Amino acid sequence: MRLEGLDAGADDYLSKPFNPRELRARVNNLLQLKKAEKNLSENVLKRYLPPQLVDHILAGQIDFDATPESKLVTILFSDISGFTKMTEKLRARQMAQIMNQYLERMVEVIFLHGGTIDKFIGDAIMVLFGVPEQINPQQQVTKATGCALEMQRVMKELNQIWTREGVFKQEGVVLKMRIGIHQGPAVVGNFGGGQRFDYTAIGPSINYASRVEGACRPGEIFVS
Repeated sequence: MRLEGLDAGADDYLSKPFNPRELRARVNNLLQLKKAEKNLSENVLKRYLPPQLVDHILAGQIDFDATPESKLVTILFSDISGFTKMTEKLRARQMAQIMNQYLERMVEVIFLHGGTIDKFIGDAIMVLFGVPEQINPQQQVTKATGCALEMQRVMKELNQIWTREGVFKQEGVVLKMRIGIHQGPAVVGNFGGGQRFDYTAIGPSINYASRVEGACRPGEIFVS
């Protein structure tokens, strides 16, 4: 009976006659384990998704573990122009300060506009709109362009902070960000196997968005 119960999906097993104290202890342990699993899942998801979207996923309203499928999405790429070359002149502490402040503020903006962070690539950020929560193409564009405009505004604000705090030794140093946006079909879902999976989007539309960003002038936004 014990093996049958566990095979059926039971988390634990008690034989009759059971001890009430043992029952309470086992139930309490299982509840603590479930709580820890939920907190871990929630903390991981909140690194990539807006808080309200995480709540919907944990409530089972949105499937974040779906098989990869083709979807119409809007992709935003951003990076800081000339930052790699500039890092050669910065101390590790200065570079860490700039990157941490930059990414923290940009994540706030992205989440505020309902974007899903696909990945960080150094100072570059890839953001998806329209997944895992499906929204219509026009809403995707509205959210993505609104996000890009706010990101550029915050970039100017960060430059003012860094100048005031004397982060850069050279006078007049200003970091400028390029942002490219493209909308098109992509295969979205979990890719990988074994010990690691990555929720991401692949396909020509991703490459187009990256090229649009690469062709963008520093401080501007190009939309395809």
